[in-house]
Amino acid sequence: MSRLLDNIDGPAALKGLSGQELKQLAAEIREEMVSTVNANGGHLASNLGVVELTIALHRIFDSPRDKIVWDVGHQSYVHKLLTGRSKRFGSLRQYGGLAGFTERSESPHDPFGAGHASTSISAALGMAIARDLSDQDHHVVAVIGDGALTGGMAFEALNHAGHLGTRLIVVLNDNGMAISPSVGALSRVLSRVRFDRRYRRSQEEVKHMLTRLPWGQQVWKASERVKGSVKELVMPTMIWEELGFTYMGPIDGHNISELEAALAQARGYSTRPTFLHVITTKGKGYHPAEDDAVGYHGVPPPDTKAGDASTYSQVFAETVLSLAEADPKLVAITAAMPEGTGLSLVARQLPGRVFDVGICEQHAVTFAAGLATQGFIPIVVIYSTFLQRAFDQVIHDVCIQNLPVVLALDRAGIVGEDGKTHQGSFDLSYLSSIPNMVVAAPKDENELRHLLYTAVKADRPMAIRYPRDQGLGVRLEPEFHQLPIGKGEIVRQGADVAILAIGVTVAPAVEAAQKLAEGGIEATVVNARFAKPLDAALILEVAEQTKRLVTVEENALAGGFGSAVLQLLQSSGVTDVRVEHIGLPDEFVEQGPQALLRAKYDLDSEGISRRVLSSFPELASAPRLRTAPSH
Repeated sequence: MSRLLDNIDGPAALKGLSGQELKQLAAEIREEMVSTVNANGGHLASNLGVVELTIALHRIFDSPRDKIVWDVGHQSYVHKLLTGRSKRFGSLRQYGGLAGFTERSESPHDPFGAGHASTSISAALGMAIARDLSDQDHHVVAVIGDGALTGGMAFEALNHAGHLGTRLIVVLNDNGMAISPSVGALSRVLSRVRFDRRYRRSQEEVKHMLTRLPWGQQVWKASERVKGSVKELVMPTMIWEELGFTYMGPIDGHNISELEAALAQARGYSTRPTFLHVITTKGKGYHPAEDDAVGYHGVPPPDTKAGDASTYSQVFAETVLSLAEADPKLVAITAAMPEGTGLSLVARQLPGRVFDVGICEQHAVTFAAGLATQGFIPIVVIYSTFLQRAFDQVIHDVCIQNLPVVLALDRAGIVGEDGKTHQGSFDLSYLSSIPNMVVAAPKDENELRHLLYTAVKADRPMAIRYPRDQGLGVRLEPEFHQLPIGKGEIVRQGADVAILAIGVTVAPAVEAAQKLAEGGIEATVVNARFAKPLDAALILEVAEQTKRLVTVEENALAGGFGSAVLQLLQSSGVTDVRVEHIGLPDEFVEQGPQALLRAKYDLDSEGISRRVLSSFPELASAPRLRTAPSH
């Protein structure tokens, strides 16, 4: 028996389905998502929570003529299934397959691409104003979660939309969660509505009472003041109304008929923007995800096997806990990522010393700067791709004032299946350009511990980037020690070529040197450790001894570690050294397994050794008398 889902080749196919068929379709969509995400990895709980909402949106609105803008985009799997991509859904998050987020190049039903939060209202408002200026008449809908609504950019857009007063619908998908439970005063306000339905009940009772009186229907329609007073009984500050929106809700986000009625009513408003508050359950319909919405927010691919080594995130968190227990002035800050960064471990042990600020990277950095002015040592841990959002705060609030803020950049370098919005490709470049900033990357998890200890003791801004990987399984030294800032180390010696590697690329560089040695080519391998300041003395020494350098970094080549090495050689008057750079080219890195992408960009041991041979072909043929350099 064929599924209803198999016959959905676009939103128009939804229009004629009965209520019972819609329930069947919702169940089929959940089965398809659970099966695919368990096979490929991906965002499960958030998508399970928006099945009915997505169906209702596509039944009431006419995509792609009407624009439906999904915030973050990680909850767009249902949207993809209903917009002609169901037959390709098995390729989700695979190399060359469907993206795990909205992607303009993938479908006309994706009017805006997103992998970061809090963008939808701004983008939708831009589309709405473009519609008005073009004298068109379609609808624009922004769908944003309560977690993303904590981002300051969302409020900037709400403020502007209320000021302009243009026709726009904002749907708040309120499930009380970002990745972890939502935090902040706004979350408390929403929780009052989510768990206290007195507003809706009071509104219905007033309406029932008025409509039984003579002229009651007319009184009800004209009684915006009365309705506002009813709202005030439950929510003393109706922020949405004050911002210039017509507020509707809360609506049961799993009742398709109720959703359709509310969306149709919102569609009918033409004089001001509308804010529709929808209550959903993250993980709805799949008991493991309902019971553990945090754990099922992101499901790893099944071939991501846990080995004996801890992840860098785990080692980072354990190190922060040890340092914080020894120093009462040390605090940690995260932007809605306590689980992903490992800081939940620290929060459980030292609850008053870990601050989750919500999806507010800019605030996180300046909040840390304020703490630093008062003698505290803040460690701000944010995924590399998300710290990009706080670039000005790093410059203006931390580095200009030379404040001792530690930036811990998790998920640096190639991240994998989350794709181009999440690859940590640029941090070495953008951070190294800032005066007063120290930028480091550990070669293994043990060095991460020592670099973090060094950063805490440095009394200046310092950033440490580390990958989304398991560690190498090296022994963790029990005692911390400070590493001299700006000093690298030689980890392997050879006279023919020097490979200067940083961070996660050091291990494959050593493996590449071993492969080259099998062919009679001896390579020095340098663990640069610091992208800024460089160990100029060490780099110039190995350059003079070998006359051949290869720089390796899991970062954009433009403005990265290799560029800094080349600038060092030039400024030092070194003109007789040939240099080859290995890193990420001037393009956005697509989705795919980390190993595949590293091989594609020659960042694995095979690629590094191949590039050495292709860049210096004379090494493979000319006999040489080799003497290892000393340092």
